[in-house]
Amino acid sequence: MQNNEIPAHLVGPRLRMLATALTPLENAFLRTILDADFIETTPLKDVADRVGMSEAMVVKTAKKFGFSGFRELRQSVAAYNRLPVNEMHKELLPTDSSAEILTKVFRTAIKALEETLAILDIQAFDKAVTLLSGARQRDFYGLGGSAQIARDAVHKFLRIGIRSTAYDDTHLMLMSASLLTQEDVVLIVSHSGQTTAVIEAAKVAQSNKASIIALTNYSDSPLAGLSDAVLCSTAQGSPLMGENAAARIAQLNIIDALFVATAQRDYATAENNLASTMGVVAHKRR
Repeated sequence: MQNNEIPAHLVGPRLRMLATALTPLENAFLRTILDADFIETTPLKDVADRVGMSEAMVVKTAKKFGFSGFRELRQSVAAYNRLPVNEMHKELLPTDSSAEILTKVFRTAIKALEETLAILDIQAFDKAVTLLSGARQRDFYGLGGSAQIARDAVHKFLRIGIRSTAYDDTHLMLMSASLLTQEDVVLIVSHSGQTTAVIEAAKVAQSNKASIIALTNYSDSPLAGLSDAVLCSTAQGSPLMGENAAARIAQLNIIDALFVATAQRDYATAENNLASTMGVVAHKRR
């Protein structure tokens, strides 16, 4: 697909999803062009000097990104950088007031949600729902911050009577994966899709013919390559917050959507189980 055919609001997310396959210098180039200062009139020489590339290498990298050359890249990326949604993303500064911090954090999350919704593969989403609703066993893997998302998924699915298990320990993930079968599914949350522990567990699950759903920020990551359905979030990073903070919000929303769509497959049962699970803990509230 040619990048000049991509709508402006998808240019940034699509480019960020390339990051895991790029060299450090190419990633520096990517960060430079996704800066708000990069506009239609930005000279090729200025970009080359800022990144530390030759002008010929800048053109070559633009072609690697799928553009015919620097001019086409500049036109497409500048159109993306002009979008109102990009006004939401502003760097946090040491001098920011509490009001400014709140505004910037919230707007970064809003941008991540809007861009994730724009790039989400509906066919992959539907396949993930089919796998989750039809599985004998559902396991969720995640380490660090991703573990919180895995646990949130287990909590939500239990509310509608779908039992599942979350694993956030490398040994337990491998043990779980070794017991999965072709009737089972594992959903793996990994921002980078490159974490060694989850890749190892995914390979074990795959060897047992279990289905794999990846929830990640990068569609070309090793984890995505092992998966039957890939659900991608996207978020623009910042020096203080990184990408993970905003991407986590988007990933939690994807889990919410999976939960609702899975419940919809057997709405009557889900409704009855939801009434039961809510009712049994109602007396704990005051």
